[in-house]
Amino acid sequence: MSLPFSTPPSTATASLTPFQAAIPKAKLIELETLLKLAKFAPPTYENSLTDRRYGVTTDWLVTMRDQWLRSYHWKSTEDRINSFPQYLTEIEGLTLHFVGLFSEREDAVPILLLHGWPGSFLEFLPILQKFREEYTPETLPYHLIVPSLPGFTFSSGPPLDRDFGTGDIARVLDQLMKGLGFESGYVAQGGDIGSRIARHLGVDHESCKAVHVNVVFMRKPDGMTNDHLDAFEIEGIENAAKFATLGSGYAMEHGTRPSTIGHVLSSSPLALLAWIGEKFLEWVDDPLASNDILESITLYWLTETFPRAIYCYRQNYPAPAIPASNEPRWYIHKPFGFSSFPMELARMPRSWIETTGNLVFWEQHQKGGHFAALEQPDELKADLVKFVDQVWPGITGAE
Repeated sequence: MSLPFSTPPSTATASLTPFQAAIPKAKLIELETLLKLAKFAPPTYENSLTDRRYGVTTDWLVTMRDQWLRSYHWKSTEDRINSFPQYLTEIEGLTLHFVGLFSEREDAVPILLLHGWPGSFLEFLPILQKFREEYTPETLPYHLIVPSLPGFTFSSGPPLDRDFGTGDIARVLDQLMKGLGFESGYVAQGGDIGSRIARHLGVDHESCKAVHVNVVFMRKPDGMTNDHLDAFEIEGIENAAKFATLGSGYAMEHGTRPSTIGHVLSSSPLALLAWIGEKFLEWVDDPLASNDILESITLYWLTETFPRAIYCYRQNYPAPAIPASNEPRWYIHKPFGFSSFPMELARMPRSWIETTGNLVFWEQHQKGGHFAALEQPDELKADLVKFVDQVWPGITGAE
């Protein structure tokens, strides 16, 4: 029996294979064994500081390992994943996995939702859940497509025989959306790496008609001073500078030695928990539930995602780094929307964001951090709906 919201548009031309997550029992037993055998570091000054200025503490790691073994159950995650329609399709020799809620309305607006690292399609499941609770397949105003980026979770790739970056991801995803029947237009939304991919789509691909993001990676615009900024905006700039100095060591490792760190974190689930768990602790506003953290890290481990998913960081090294969003090449001339969350790692002022695109929608939130879709699903959903309702009639010529 097919799931609700699982029928693609009649205009779809892509060959789609229905998918269900099904991790072999042997992999789950291996994970449990490795966790039981994992050795912790000896006590040090650094790993005992409760403010985590030097990284995760031993106490936290021990507690999370025990929860992983005793109270977390992958089957519950697997069942939740499989409650949503999922498909596999082939594009440029890659197998691409996506979760989709398809509407039966002919006027439904296609929306592409893009995650980053250390995220996955799991980030958007709370938003999808809210949409399917609010609507039926007959009334849903949108088609919601959440791909696993190449190299992440159930998607294959990136290719082994050539370089591959955010521009390549955008090209593949544009083909996905066209293959699903959305060649006449779709909206892209993204955070983290997904925001860069969304910008590629908005700038380089005609079928992407509008872009909404919740982070922009950029330099200070030329000729602009801080005189007009308020204290909240200056705080955001200062926090971004602090992160670049004290919080970006992981990114340098990903970008300069992806092979080495890939081997290291593929050898131990406890190591993966420390490396990724730190981000789920530090990059949020209110703490995430332990179960949410374990869910994401378990998915990464069971699908061997980490070493396959950090390739985009190589674009930043060696200098010069990947072009900043405020360079003329990357200006979004199409309708551009932005949702600002206070604990975002690179929270830039509106006046700066306006230099990177045709900003027609802006919303400043009081809560939320880097994982906005997971932390504040109601707010991000509401912003996306308002943005699409604002820009789509003008794009399509509808009244």
